[in-house]
Amino acid sequence: MGDADDPRFATTLARGLSVLRSFRTTDDGLSNAELAERTGLPKSTVSRLTWTLRRLGYLTQSERDDRFRPGPTLVAVGHVAAVSLSFMEPAHRLMAALANETGTLVVLSVRDGDKLVLIRTWRPTNVSSLWLDVGYRLPLAGYSSARAFVGALSPAEYAGLQRQVDPAAGFAQLADPGERLQARNELIARGFVLTPGGEDAPASYNAVSVPIRPSELNEPVVFTCGALPTEASLQRLETVVGPRLRAAVTSLERLTGQLGNQTRSKA
Repeated sequence: MGDADDPRFATTLARGLSVLRSFRTTDDGLSNAELAERTGLPKSTVSRLTWTLRRLGYLTQSERDDRFRPGPTLVAVGHVAAVSLSFMEPAHRLMAALANETGTLVVLSVRDGDKLVLIRTWRPTNVSSLWLDVGYRLPLAGYSSARAFVGALSPAEYAGLQRQVDPAAGFAQLADPGERLQARNELIARGFVLTPGGEDAPASYNAVSVPIRPSELNEPVVFTCGALPTEASLQRLETVVGPRLRAAVTSLERLTGQLGNQTRSKA
C-alpha cells in the first residue's frame, strides 16, 4: 500500500507541498498553468492551492506579471530548517576548501520524493567548473549521488524506497538489489563511489560521492565532487579527489559527533 492509500495521508497538504517543491532557483515566477504542468494537478486545483499559499505568506504574487514566487513565510521556514542541521556550517568550510583544492564542483544532495535535489554547491575559485545550481534535481538512477545514496541504505530502507518510488519515474535502473550491493561494496572498500561520465552515461561528468547520515535526518545525504572528463580523469578522481572527499566527510563526522555514519549496516 502506498502512502496515498493510507487513511492518515493528508492529500490536500501533499498537493500544496508539491506546488512549493515545483519552484527552481532559475525560475522568474511561475503561473498557475506552469505549476499545473509541473505538479500534474488540474489547473483549478492549483488555483485554489496558490490562493491559500499566498494568503498564508508561502507564496507572493507579482502585480506586474501575475506570477507566483516563494514568499516570506517559505523563506523563513527554509532558513529555520537549514540552521537546524548542525552539519551545515562546518560542511561549508570543509567543502569550500575541497572545491578549491581539487578544482571540482562540490554539491550536497538530499532526497525529495523520486529525485535527489541539490541544496548547496561549492565552486572552485578561478577555475572553470560544472554549472549545477541549488535546486537542480537528479533521478534516483545512474548518477554518482544516487548510487551513493542507495548504497548507504540498509536492505529494509532500500525495500521501503522501492515501495515509495514509481519505477516509471526513473528508479527502475536501480531496482535490482545487485546495484545497491555494488555501490555499497565500493563504499565499504574505499569510502566513496566512483561513477564515470560521458556520452553513454546519465551524466556528462566524472564524479565521486560519499554519503553521511546526519543525526537530524532519517536517511543519508550525499556529498559529490564532479568535473568534466577533460578536466578530471577517472584516475585522478579515484586516487586524489575521492580520498580527499572521504577525508572531508570523515572530518565533518568528527566535528558533529557522527563518526561512522556513512553506512548503516554491512548487508
